[in-house]
Amino acid sequence: MDPLVSICCQTYNHKNYISETIDSFLMQKTEFPFEIVIGEDCSTDNTRKICKEYNEKYPDKIKLLLPNKNLGAMNNFITTLQYCTGKYIALCEGDDYWTDPYKLQKQVDFLEGNEEYS
Repeated sequence: MDPLVSICCQTYNHKNYISETIDSFLMQKTEFPFEIVIGEDCSTDNTRKICKEYNEKYPDKIKLLLPNKNLGAMNNFITTLQYCTGKYIALCEGDDYWTDPYKLQKQVDFLEGNEEYS
């Protein structure tokens, strides 16, 4: 089933944060499918290794983009965004996280009920 929401996450040298970030995506409770698209931009710390471990554990949920060379912040964002297939896109950087397990559900409920909003 196609995802209704794509979580678009760019990360670079976020080894101290990326696990909490991804966990906050995985804890989302929704009535619809969602995907997690992570653009890992050739980090020089262990961010890439951590992302790969999550991708191996949740291959049906996480799309991991691993460029061969650093794209830079803007190009990494654009590339990651292009891989998102959901009707809605939720943005979260690799050094941030969500605290509400119903964040996506609340936002989709609002948007579906209020088409004049984007």
